[in-house]
Parts: sequence; C-alpha cells; structure tokens
Amino acid sequence: MPAEGLIAAEDVLLFTNAAITATSQREFHTDASEQRLSLDFLHAYMLGNYRDLYAAVLALDINDHNAALIIRHLLATAREATPGRRAVEGRLIARRLALLPPQRVYALIAELRGAKVNNRRTRAILRDWLAARPDPVFDAVKYRAGVKTALRHAHLAPPDPELGDFLFRPRGRKHYAAPLLETWRRAHYEQAAVYELPFTVAEGFAARHGIARGAFLDRIAPRMTRGERLRLQESARERGATAVRTDLARMPLTRLASYVLGLPLGDRVARRTELTGALRAAARRTAGAAAGGWGRVTAVLDDSFSTHASGHKRRRPLAVALASHHLLEALAGSYTALWTSGRRDPLLAYPFGATPLGERIADALETGPDRLVIVSDGWDNAPPGMAAEVLRVWRERLDPDGRVAVVHLNPVYDAGGFDVRRLSPAVPTAGIRDAEDLPSLVGLAHFATGRTGLPELRAHLDTRIAAFLAAGGEAR
Repeated sequence: MPAEGLIAAEDVLLFTNAAITATSQREFHTDASEQRLSLDFLHAYMLGNYRDLYAAVLALDINDHNAALIIRHLLATAREATPGRRAVEGRLIARRLALLPPQRVYALIAELRGAKVNNRRTRAILRDWLAARPDPVFDAVKYRAGVKTALRHAHLAPPDPELGDFLFRPRGRKHYAAPLLETWRRAHYEQAAVYELPFTVAEGFAARHGIARGAFLDRIAPRMTRGERLRLQESARERGATAVRTDLARMPLTRLASYVLGLPLGDRVARRTELTGALRAAARRTAGAAAGGWGRVTAVLDDSFSTHASGHKRRRPLAVALASHHLLEALAGSYTALWTSGRRDPLLAYPFGATPLGERIADALETGPDRLVIVSDGWDNAPPGMAAEVLRVWRERLDPDGRVAVVHLNPVYDAGGFDVRRLSPAVPTAGIRDAEDLPSLVGLAHFATGRTGLPELRAHLDTRIAAFLAAGGEAR
C-alpha cells in the first residue's frame, strides 16, 4: 500500500478523533489556550491538504463545536473548491446545520458576519436554513439578536411586517396579532405574561419584575426544555422550588449518566432503583436490535481522579465511562466490568485515585472475552507504561491471530499530541464524545490499526455520507 495513502488515512483519523472529543475548553491536563491552538492547527491542516475529506467529516459523529468550525472554514474558502465539490459541501453543510442547536447556528452566523464571509453560497445556505425553521416567531423571541444578525447578513427581509416590527421596531406597535409576540409585549408590565414565554426570555423579565427565584422556577417549569430542567434542577432545589423535575425516562444515555454523577452519593443510594432502572432503559434503547449480540464482553473503565476533567467539562470522561458501562452491558451476551479504582458499584462512581490500566487490562484478558473495550483518557500511571506492555505481549505472543477484539475509546483530546492519547500501537484507539456513538466508533477504530488505507477509508466515508444525507431527505 502506498505510504501516501496510509499517511492520509492516519491524518483523517487523527482529525476525526479531535473533532469528536475537542471543544477548545480546559481539560484536566491542558488549559483552554493549548486546546484551542492545537485544534485550530488541525483544522487548517486538514482544510489545506484534504478538503474533500475535511468536509466528509461532517457526516461522522463529531461534536457541535467542530461541526461549526468546519462549516465556517468551508464557507470562508468557497472559491478554493471545484463546482462539483461545492455542491457536495453545500448538501453536507445544510444537513449538519439542520442538526445543530439553533443557538449555535445563530452564533456561527454572527462569526461569519464578523469575518465578512458573505459569498453567494453562504447567503443561499443561510436563507434555506432560516426558511426551514419550524417557528420563526418563537426564534425571533428566544434568539432575537441572532435572528436580526442572520437576516441582515443574508440580505433577507423578515417573513412578515409584524415580525419585522418586532425585530427592528419593537415599541412601534401597541398590539401584536401573533400570540407569542403579544405575550412578550404584555410581559413588560404584566407578571402573569412572564410565565407564558420561553424560559430564557422569561428569566430576564422575572429579574426586571423582582420575582423571587424559587417562585419563578416553580411556575415556569412547564415551559422549560429537558436540557434547561437538567441544568437548573440543583439550583432549583437549593431555592425551594419543587416543580422542576427531570424526566429520566426520556433522557439520552450519556446526559443521564452526567445527571446521575452530579447527585450526592446519598441521593444516589436513596434513588438506586429509579436511577439504575433509568440508565438500563436508556442503554437498551440505544442498543436497539444489537442488544445481546456482542458475545462475551469485558470492559475496563477509567474512574481515576483525572476523570473529574475541568470546570468546563466536569466529570465528562467519567460520565462517558458510566454510560458506556450500561450500553456494553446491554450489547453483550455476557458482560464483565472492571473499574480502575476496583469499585464494584457503578452507581456510586466518582473520580478517585491513580490509573492502574495495565493491571485492569491483564485482569480483563483473563476473563476470556470475545471483545475487550477500554474507556479511558489513556494516562496510564500506576505504573506508567504497563498497559502498553501488557497489550504488546498479548498481541505478539498470546493472541497473534487477534481472537480477542480490543479497542480503546478515549473521551479526552490531548492537545500536545494533536490526538486522543493512545495506549499501544497494537490496539486501535478512537475518540468518543457520547456513549451512544460507541458501536459506530468501534467500527471506525479498525481503520487505526495501519492495515487499511485511504481507499477503504474513503469507501467508509462515502457510505456514511450517503446515509447522513438520506436521513435528511437528501439524495447524494
């Protein structure tokens, strides 16, 4: 296989790992500036050397931060793409924009405006995205500054005169026909109207009216989104609000794991049946038809002190490990979990101690699994390097035919290495952001072994692009 193809494949996989895990925020071992500089370099390198593959990464399970960066860079350099590539890029951008949270898209539009990126393709993509928004009035109320910036940047008129008055001349009307706009107008002088507005808008009015926080949270609870309930539940409890409750049955697996880890240990013990049942139910939903089909699975799960991460990403690596534990339990025919701390009760997990990955991996291989999954940030330090040596000896002497499928999933971007930290060249490593992506990442990880090159990776990306666009009603 040509060396150039292998290098290109390695570069794409390295960037994909970064795009899944990195958010330009502080991690346990590196600060925000290091993260940002490292990630900016990777984006510039990929855009300059592999533009088509750079765009194709939009079809993978990358995080929203990197999706927005890719879109911004592609739109800013539209002249560098051929007409055929621009067409594919446009469909990928449109599909990814439809999946991004609206507040992130409006922030992206503001960045494009600040950078004076306003070519014809950018305006057309923004026009189509705005036209597809399900409720322009709701967007105008909740994201007013963003909507105004988007309309100005795309050279668009408001959908109707009333909405235009609300956005640009809000005090020019004494009455609005649209109920939500009229509610917004009444909320300036009528407290009851505050509770009919979206939560983030109502917060400002509540402060203006001097409404007590606890009373406000109780009454506004029905208007909160699931994410808002999750973020505010702890502060609501501290202020005596009782109506803010999170619907555990509907929460995604990794987000549910983050919620559980945010509870005091005493609360977790008291609610053991409820919390464990919710985690297992979310895992079964995620596993779907693959449940029970993975044979004998053993997991090595990192709950060392470094899984505390940082103030920006508090306990995120541990949440991924806890969610992966429950998903692997659902996927496996028989399952064994080994935590680095040695604890046996995953519900009571918390960041603690060193990272004896080598010992746990040796213990895991002794269980005779068909598949070994390691979820860790890769900082093997008790003793350093033991994990790599265990895996090397296992592959070279005890299992040269690869009877046991071993994969390392790493939720933390290593800015210094421009990649997620790897345990051993003998074992494929992939970045992971959410446990829900675990099955597809295990499939992607085999490209990191060095035995497959760029043609195979391109074929895989083409398949993912076709499925990605088809899911949004696009034909490639």
